[in-house]
Amino acid sequence: MIGLGYDLVDCERSAGGLLRVYIDKLAEQARAGEVITVDDCEKVTRQLQYVLEVENADYQRLEVSSPGLDRPLKKAADFARFTGEQVEITLKLAFQGRKRYSGELQALDAAEGEAAGWRLVFNDGKQDQALDFSLDEVRSAKLAPAIDFKGRKSKPAAGESQDKTNKADGKKAASKKKKQSNAKARQQPDDDVSPAAAGKDDKVDGGLDQ
Repeated sequence: MIGLGYDLVDCERSAGGLLRVYIDKLAEQARAGEVITVDDCEKVTRQLQYVLEVENADYQRLEVSSPGLDRPLKKAADFARFTGEQVEITLKLAFQGRKRYSGELQALDAAEGEAAGWRLVFNDGKQDQALDFSLDEVRSAKLAPAIDFKGRKSKPAAGESQDKTNKADGKKAASKKKKQSNAKARQQPDDDVSPAAAGKDDKVDGGLDQ
C-alpha cells in the first residue's frame, strides 16, 4: 500500500463477504494538506481487485474508503503520527474503575532497551491528570476530533426584513442540496471499474478525513 502512496489504516471482513479497506494519505502528504478523494479510492480498488484475484481471495464485495474523522490508531506509527492530538483509548484492564479515557496524546522517551511509552493528558473535572500506558495495555484507540456545531445560522441584521432573510435562507438551502447531490454522484464508481471476478460488487467511498 505504501508503494501506491497510501497508508493502510485498517481492514475488516463483514457478513455477506464484504471486505472493507480503509486508507489514508502518508504522514508527509497529510501534513501538506492532502486528503483522500474518490479518485484515490478508485485507484486502490483497481489495484486490490487485481491482487485479490491473483491470490484467489474469498470475498464478494470490496469497499475502499477513508477512515473518517474518528480514525482508528492501530500501530506505533499511528500513535507517533498523531502525537499532540485528542484521542480516545480503551484499556484492556480497568484503571481506577474505568477503561475509557479521552485526552491529548503525548509520547514518552523510551528507556534503553524498552519500547516507547505513551501518555494521555486529560481533565477529570477538577484538574489535569496524566495516564501513562503502553500499546500492549490498549484494547482500542481512535482520534477524538472536536466538532463545533454552533454558529450555523446567523441572525438578520438590524433593519433587514424577515422576507429577505427567508429568501436568503432558501437560496442557501437550495445551494446546499445541489452540492450534496453532486457529492453523492461523484462517489459512484466509474463505468470502467468492473469487479475482479463474477458476482463481486465493489464500492468506493470518499469519506471524510481528519
